[in-house]
Formats: sequence, structure tokens, C-alpha cells
Amino acid sequence: MRAAVLTQFGAPLTVRELPDPKAGDGEVVVEVLAAGVAPYAAEVFSGKRNYPLVPPVVPGVGGVGRILHIGPDATRLRVGDLVWCDSTVRSRDDALTPDIALQGWSSRGEGGAQLARHLHDGAFAEFMRVPTENVFPLPPAAEDDPARWAALTVHAIPYGGLLAGRLAAGETLLVSGATGNLGSSAVAVALAMGAGRVIAPGRNRAALDLLADRFGPRLRPVPLTGDEATDRAALLEAAGGPIDMVIDLLPPGAPSSASRAAAMTVREYGRVVLMGGVGMLGGDDLALPYPWIMRNSITVRGQWMYPRTANVGIIRLLASGALDLAPERVRSFGLDAVNDALAYAAAHGGPFDRTTLTPSPG
Repeated sequence: MRAAVLTQFGAPLTVRELPDPKAGDGEVVVEVLAAGVAPYAAEVFSGKRNYPLVPPVVPGVGGVGRILHIGPDATRLRVGDLVWCDSTVRSRDDALTPDIALQGWSSRGEGGAQLARHLHDGAFAEFMRVPTENVFPLPPAAEDDPARWAALTVHAIPYGGLLAGRLAAGETLLVSGATGNLGSSAVAVALAMGAGRVIAPGRNRAALDLLADRFGPRLRPVPLTGDEATDRAALLEAAGGPIDMVIDLLPPGAPSSASRAAAMTVREYGRVVLMGGVGMLGGDDLALPYPWIMRNSITVRGQWMYPRTANVGIIRLLASGALDLAPERVRSFGLDAVNDALAYAAAHGGPFDRTTLTPSPG
């Protein structure tokens, strides 16, 4: 098969021939039709983000594919099925605290590194080997545009955070980082889940206007000033009532003060879910006042990725039309243009901009 390979950090990806993967017990091999290219992918491959990838490696996090081979333990999947391949690989020998790796992308701890060594290569290839439990059938509508459905790579992440925060229909949600790629997805997913109102702070006026135009009065945009007290007051005013939940999806370069200003708008007994990258590249860590958390009975939790069942839920939202992919701007690149795709994704990381790699024509 042909694949794009990261030979070393800081070097362009190289397209080369590699042996076709083989499905073992508990595994599936798919033909990769479309894989999302994250806006920050070039930062990962340059080494700036210090991800625990071990070159040479075929990168790529998740993808839409067609099943070529299945292992003997698959009872519902069939060769030829169009499927979504979730990159979130969990160890099978600890149900309580499983080790986790993102296939072709990242891992956590030594156990996660062991998983990453076993399932080393990701979706930037014609074929990919994945665990059976990470493969999810897609509806017939996905046949028409697999590249558009590769947006599952993005939408599944905030969906997992909203599930973790137990977002309920009719509630008011504040999305910290709403003008970014993941944050704007959180806005769309939350409204699809029935949020009554979404508060969207940001400094990018054009992105705020785009969100307001797309979602109407249930979306409340708030331009940020950078002053923590001023911004918190503006967020509370825009809500027009209690803010039930805050989800933070700010990138590593964002100041912790922006996360704190958003988090501390949540009502008594409210929930705060942290999914962003604040502090990962240096800078101040997030400091929330102990008395405020304790006296207001605030729930603060982190969430890395999402549970396996979230894949089914987000696919249902898309299949039902509650979450609409049609307005998204999708640009696809063939495998030979992988480095062009990385550059394009870095320059087009705004709301509902999607860059996809199409290793196989299908």
C-alpha cells in the first residue's frame, strides 16, 4: 500500500510503499477513503507540540473507510461496509482505568505507549488496521461524500465533553474557545443536542458573526477584551440568566485567564468541563479559587476524548440531520499532496473549515 510517513520530526511527510496490514483476531482492515487533517497537525509533525509519536510512523487520527477484512470475532460487521474508524484505542484488560492511545497520533503513559507500538500506524494510508470495537457502521448518506463525514474526527471530541458534563435539553452552555475548530463544533453539537442557549466568546469578530448567522438567536456571541473581570461580566450579561455548564476547548496558546473568566460564570451547582490545551506549551496553569468551587458546589472535571458509545451518538445526530454537515467547507487532497494538505489545514482552522486527505479513491 501507499502511505504518508513521518520519518522524523521537522521533516516533510514522505509518500512511500509499505506492506499491506493484516487483520488479526479482534481487528479489522479498512480501505481509507477520507481522513481529517487537524489544523495543528503541522505543529505535531514539527515537534512543537511534543507528541509521543515514534518515527517512522504513518500518522492520521481516525477516518472513514470501507471494510476489506474482518477478524473471526466480528458478528455484525461485513466486508464492504462503510464505517467510521475511531482512533481512541483502549486496553482490553482493565475496564476501570484502561490505558489509552490515539492511533497514529498520541498516547498516555507507558501502557498507552505499548498500545501505540502495537497499533503504530494511522489513517494517512490506503489501508489501516484497527481494533474491531473501534469500527462503526455509517448510514447510507455517508456514501455520497465520505470526505465530509470525516468531520467525525472533530465533532466526536466536544460531543464527548458535553456528555461528560451531562448537558441537558434547554440548558445554557458557555463554550470557551467557540471561534476555533473544536469550539465551533461544540456550539453546533450542543445546539443539536437541544441546548436552549449557547454563549460564544471570542476575539475573532468574523468568526463570531459566522456563528451568529448560522445559529440565530439561540447563539449569543460575546467579543472578548482580554480583561478578565470585564469579560466575565459581559458573558453573564449575554446569558440573560444562569449558565448551567461551561466547556473549555481553548488551544495551548490561550492564556489561562480566558479559561478562568469563562469557568467562573457557571451557576451554583454548575459544571465545568476542561478539554483544551491551556498550559500544555508553558504559561500559567489554570487557577480556580478553592472557596468558589467549594461554596458553590461546582463540579470541575477533565475529559480526554470520549467514551466508545459517543461514536454511536454522534453518528445518530448526523444521520438524523440534527447536526448538519452541509454548511461545512471541505477541501480534500490526495495522498501525494499530503504536505499541501497540512499547510492548507494550518491556514484554514476556523469554524467549520475541514481539510481531508483521501488516500484511496474508493
